Amino acid sequence: MGVRKRERAEQIKEAKKTMYFAKLNNCPTSPRKMRLMADLIRGEKVNKALNILKFSSKESSRRLEKLVLSAIANWQAKNEDASVEDADLFVKEIRVDGGTMLKRLRPAPQGRAHRIRKRSNHVTLVLGANDNTQSN
Repeated sequence: MGVRKRERAEQIKEAKKTMYFAKLNNCPTSPRKMRLMADLIRGEKVNKALNILKFSSKESSRRLEKLVLSAIANWQAKNEDASVEDADLFVKEIRVDGGTMLKRLRPAPQGRAHRIRKRSNHVTLVLGANDNTQSN
């Protein structure tokens, strides 16, 4: 590995130490349906986001709730001495990207067939922490 590539890899590694994220790959829900729930919690505080997801009737909210809890656990693993309530965590970024598509054929009248696309998605959730140490 070259020097520049190694230095860049070290920079990325250092940046990830202060980033708290969780990923959900190949979730068998269409990205459009998942984005509806992701838009509701973007920018919200973690407790409020969990309440929104808990009381929503959509199936994608259950998966996102589990993802938020996973991101909180990842934050706790990196900050063992701090408490979640004092950290003032919020959903900094949430991205829903399209995943692989399963393509199926459904029989149609007169010998034809319609293509069914079973979509999946990838969700990336990044938590941010408000630092209360700054003075105004």
